[in-house]
Amino acid sequence: MLTLEVKERGEESAEELRKQGILPAVYYGPKDTSMAISIDARKFERVWKEAGETTIITLTGAGEDKDTLIHDAQLHPVTGKLLHADFYVLEKGKKVTINVPIEFTGAAPAEKLGHIVVKTLHEVEIEVAPQELPHNLPVDLSVLSNVGDHISAAQIPLPPSATLITSAEEIVASVKEFKEEKEEITPAPETVIIGEEKVEGEAAAEGAPVAETTKPDKPEKK
Repeated sequence: MLTLEVKERGEESAEELRKQGILPAVYYGPKDTSMAISIDARKFERVWKEAGETTIITLTGAGEDKDTLIHDAQLHPVTGKLLHADFYVLEKGKKVTINVPIEFTGAAPAEKLGHIVVKTLHEVEIEVAPQELPHNLPVDLSVLSNVGDHISAAQIPLPPSATLITSAEEIVASVKEFKEEKEEITPAPETVIIGEEKVEGEAAAEGAPVAETTKPDKPEKK
């Protein structure tokens, strides 16, 4: 189980906390009023990378321990630095509704035949008991052999307590036929030589006459 030690926030501003390596945060839930807290920024980042938003994290150090999920982590739009975190406190004995990422596994035989596997869904929404909350849901692509084969959301294995909220008919992955596009080649304009002149394009096709040039008569000697 993952844990984070937190403290109730004092009078210091969020910017002052960040300068000290402390991340301002808040927790709230159906039975818990919003509480401003602070966390060691490095410790939070390590736990966040491991837990994501689908693993229970127990908050300690600010009254009674709280089983929570990271509901949101705000990043600076330019530097990518963590600015703030929101924790959602789980209600004991109640299921939680959450979007769980899909992890594609296995190799589709259809790809070895030159076809394309299109992945159209990357997470599904489920309702599940907190103790059975999955970090991700595996989807095995090895069942995709031919053009037209597909995997729907209803085929994703779920924990025993879970109910699928996403439409069961949603396509998760499917096989499309690979079709190579033929490049059209435009023929070069035809060139015809008439006398000492060249005629190109439409004029050449129509055999258009070329204007002759005449040299002026030499003046007679007197």
